[in-house]
Amino acid sequence: MSQLKHSMWSVSALMLSVTVLLMGNGLLGTLVPIRANLQSFSDLDIGILGSSYFIGFTFGCLTGPMLIARAGHIRTYLAAVSVASIAALIHALTYEQLTWWLARATTGFCFSVLFIVIESWLNERSDNSTRGTVFSIYMAINLSVLMVGQFLLTLADPKTFALFSFVAILFSLAALPVAMTKAQSPEPIPVVLPSLKKLYHLSPVGFLGCFAVGLANGAFWSLGPVFAMDRGLDTSGIALFMGSVILGGALGQWPAGLVSDLVDRRYVILVGSVLAAFFGALLSTVSFSDTTVLLAAGFGFGCLALPLYSIAVAHANDYASVSDSVETSSGLLLLLGLGSSIGPVISSLLGDLTNQQSLFVFTAGTHLLLAGYVIWRIMQRAPLLSDEKGSFSDAAFAAQTLAPIEEIKVLHEHVE
Repeated sequence: MSQLKHSMWSVSALMLSVTVLLMGNGLLGTLVPIRANLQSFSDLDIGILGSSYFIGFTFGCLTGPMLIARAGHIRTYLAAVSVASIAALIHALTYEQLTWWLARATTGFCFSVLFIVIESWLNERSDNSTRGTVFSIYMAINLSVLMVGQFLLTLADPKTFALFSFVAILFSLAALPVAMTKAQSPEPIPVVLPSLKKLYHLSPVGFLGCFAVGLANGAFWSLGPVFAMDRGLDTSGIALFMGSVILGGALGQWPAGLVSDLVDRRYVILVGSVLAAFFGALLSTVSFSDTTVLLAAGFGFGCLALPLYSIAVAHANDYASVSDSVETSSGLLLLLGLGSSIGPVISSLLGDLTNQQSLFVFTAGTHLLLAGYVIWRIMQRAPLLSDEKGSFSDAAFAAQTLAPIEEIKVLHEHVE
């Protein structure tokens, strides 16, 4: 317990900063598509907005370790927060689509770098006896403040400058605890270039699972607020809808993971994908007036769709050796980023072609295709024995980790 207190005290300034930072990002992520829709952006324009964020995010994951090696964790963190604040305000100064796309890509890049700093810092300030608890606290903060950020939408009219200013204020406030901390910066992060071909041969279901989850979840994060607007929800209703999905994802993560420790993880991915497709189909057909059904279906979708990435990561980790651990984790993150970059555009194009909101039609189709592939792979490859599998709780921390840091190496000690 004393070691845990020491670990938490050593990152207390960082945790405070993370709380304010992610609250602002939760607000901005929902505000941007709402404001774009109010400014009469087309579905394709909004889809590209979402893709731009994830393109920037992916690029940041690949280049962030080099930036940290050059400037150190604290200076890199402060620089990324500063640029993210500028990018948030740009949305309120102009409504030109290209400028918004560049601003979203910049925000995605900044937050990938920020996550690398945050999670590598947490990793270095904890040890094997406290790492699980430290990252559990971090994940709880992450999901909680992301949900709180949705309800900050109700503080002002999305048509005004105020909410973008509030985001910039939160980002700027988040810099203060880190700027004033006396803590020593962690060691630089290693740079690894993954081989996607090698990763596919290692774990086909992990490979396609992470990419498919990126397609579906990237589309949801980018177009979910617009879907809620098209269903006639006001600002409070949009916040409730997005919050219900996030809450479902938070509550569904661990039950699904614990079951996957007991059975072949591919069956959990299969069942989760089929049920996520069901809730996607329900959301695509629910009546505009059935707000209760809409929120309940959103909760169910989040409960089943959002944990799939962690389970796919855990499945791939089951087959990875210690020597391949960093490359494997980096490759899975790259696949998630690539899928998230493509998904919003495909979903918005489908909507333009059908002249209707197609977000959850797209997610349902993606989850069904993933389920079909998993069935095929189950017939091709025997499952691992239970003593050959790693622990989902460890792998889930790796799924949240946005850089190939030492913590990923630790979890693979269970595999050999």
